[in-house]
Amino acid sequence: MKNLKKLALGFVMALGLMAGAQASGGGAIAWDKAPIKTNDLASLQNGAKLFVNYCLNCHSAAFMRYNRLKDIGLTEQQIKDNLLFATTKVGDTMKSAIDPLQAKEWFGKNPPDLTLMTRSRSGHGGTGADYLYTYLRSYHRDATKPTGWNNMAFPNVGMPNVLWELQGEREPVFEEKEEHGHTVQIFKGWKQTKPGTMTPLQYDQAVGDLVNYMQWMAEPAQNTRVRIGVWVLIFLSFFTFIAWRLNAAYWKDIK
Repeated sequence: MKNLKKLALGFVMALGLMAGAQASGGGAIAWDKAPIKTNDLASLQNGAKLFVNYCLNCHSAAFMRYNRLKDIGLTEQQIKDNLLFATTKVGDTMKSAIDPLQAKEWFGKNPPDLTLMTRSRSGHGGTGADYLYTYLRSYHRDATKPTGWNNMAFPNVGMPNVLWELQGEREPVFEEKEEHGHTVQIFKGWKQTKPGTMTPLQYDQAVGDLVNYMQWMAEPAQNTRVRIGVWVLIFLSFFTFIAWRLNAAYWKDIK
């Protein structure tokens, strides 16, 4: 019985150390809250531009058609002039520019489709949008990795930082601390080592727009659904009041 208690206590302590290590920098960092406003057309349009220019080189959004971007305020001519590749038609789906065989050879597997990425990546740390917002802002140089990059939100990631020219280069800053008899590194923030074409604030806003677009892309009808839902609730509330008054009038004479 004593041995069983010791084993259970040791197991609990091990779980505590693992959790402490992850929260203190031994694993992925906590997710930041993404600035999601899927009714902000300017943000969605900028996000769509970033998505086409930086994401579609390797990833696809095979369940999204270009002409659906008219829902965020773009005209068909604007889509043709600014967002289409040379051989792409406005009614086509968003397919990646990379050859699937080459992608598998270079990265070990084909990059995932991004249509529903914000919905599939939700977890205990927050929403899928929170994860992507944190992930795209957590790259840092790592000479030990084949791509030269690593990521604090996704350690040992195989994807390089495709937005590095905008963000520049940063290094994570840690502080050592003793916890449970072990020295752990606590993530404290970032140090800019090489400037990009954007300031840190501008880059955060650009990533926010990109993730905002990806959130909208995962369910383009979301705003319409919410708007219809509000009117349905208003109608049901009004109808319930009318039914209640009719019921009271009916039973008044019977009593």
